Amino acid sequence: MKKILVFTAISMFLFSCSNGVKNDNTDTLISSKDLAKIKEKRAALQIEITKLDEAIANLDTKKTETLVSVETVKDTVFTHYLDIQGNIDTKQNLIIYPQYSGILTTLNVTSGQKVTKGQVLGRIDDGGLSQQVAQLETQLALAKTTFERQKRLWDQKIGSEIQYLQAQTNMISQQKAVSQIKAQLSKTAVIAPFTGIIDEVLIEKGQVVSPGQGLMRIVNLNNMYVSTSVPETYINKLKVGTAVDVFITSLGKNYVGKIRQIGSNINPENRSFNIEVTVPNTENLLRPNQVAKLKIIDYTRKNALVVPANVIQEDGTGEKFVFVATDIKGSTGIAKKAIVKTGLTTDNTTEVISGLNADDVIVSEGVNTISEGMKLNF
Repeated sequence: MKKILVFTAISMFLFSCSNGVKNDNTDTLISSKDLAKIKEKRAALQIEITKLDEAIANLDTKKTETLVSVETVKDTVFTHYLDIQGNIDTKQNLIIYPQYSGILTTLNVTSGQKVTKGQVLGRIDDGGLSQQVAQLETQLALAKTTFERQKRLWDQKIGSEIQYLQAQTNMISQQKAVSQIKAQLSKTAVIAPFTGIIDEVLIEKGQVVSPGQGLMRIVNLNNMYVSTSVPETYINKLKVGTAVDVFITSLGKNYVGKIRQIGSNINPENRSFNIEVTVPNTENLLRPNQVAKLKIIDYTRKNALVVPANVIQEDGTGEKFVFVATDIKGSTGIAKKAIVKTGLTTDNTTEVISGLNADDVIVSEGVNTISEGMKLNF
């Protein structure tokens, strides 16, 4: 009986459509290649088919039953994430270069050794600078003594002013000479610029070194962060201090970080800006250049209604809908189509802005096997 009704309805519908949209025959309309008219007729046909489906559902008293799964819609907090990829980095990761040319006479560290800021890591032969310092300090002592005696005489109005000024100038000149040679001598010491780990030693003791030649790499793993680029459309959605879920793919571990810096410049080539996300390295497992996947919260709504993304379907008119179980009696109910307006989707869940209410029972599994009016078993 149902097949006869459907065949009769479709036959009547096709006959009516032959005199339908602007009396255009379908083949003629297609041959005309008039896209606007073709779309218009398709929309009209879809509306008619929907009406026929509803009529069949209402007239067919012998409805098919099917087994489905259902769930109740609840108010919850919906959070949307921006998923991007970045690299682990640290501001304190550098190669130490010598400031003086000569033979590396002392090397105090090995790879993997922890050092503190200001620690002497090695020394370069000073080429006699220390002897020059001793000689200049002796001359400075004499110049200082001469100046002090000349000053006492000048205070007693003994001697000439020019003698006093010459003694003073000589002493100041010797002080500057000592300071300059000591500054040069200090460059023969290789000093740790910050507390960290000697990751790699690039030279050996006794080797001749010079500025521009790397001696060793020092890394501090206590101040790690993720650097990445974000599309400019998110510029008003991110704030310093925003929590970020950080997943390190090589470790298979999740960390909780925070945005500590947001770039002030938009890259014109890819329309993005840079951000930095701090990551705690409590287990000392993070290393520079590791790949990290970030989930940054860019939208949150309290008391939101969310449903599994796969239960939302779309009809021929472009409207989205879900099936709601009505007339529930025990573990049975009747399928009803509910037109919904959706928002964002994250983690396979979609926010429903309108069309559903809290405590509505929706079909969560088996949505592709049912139609409106069908009896549901769950």
